Amino acid sequence: QVQLVESGGGLVQPGESLTLSCAASGFPFTSYHLRWYRQNPGKERELVASISNNYDTKYADSVKGRFTISRDNGQNTLYLQMNSLKPEDTAVYYCHAHFFSGEYWGQGTQVTVSS
Repeated sequence: QVQLVESGGGLVQPGESLTLSCAASGFPFTSYHLRWYRQNPGKERELVASISNNYDTKYADSVKGRFTISRDNGQNTLYLQMNSLKPEDTAVYYCHAHFFSGEYWGQGTQVTVSS
């Protein structure tokens, strides 16, 4: 059974940090390209960051320099380190895995940045 389980969300003040985790199981994690998306009600899902199976990384302009995506293939876990958080970073964050054989989504974790 394929599972992607996000954790680490919460309520923080502007300027603070959070680290999101996504624990994966049920598929060959090392082969898959991984992404973090975020979404607010009534808005389209936004690609935040991606990391390939070769560890190539890309970021949305809105988070470049503040967020870092990483993966631990030994632990089948994807991470998103988020620093200098802003109120506009508030959203539900989803992890996503894709390869030729298919794609999978996590259930999401809420991040709220507010004073």
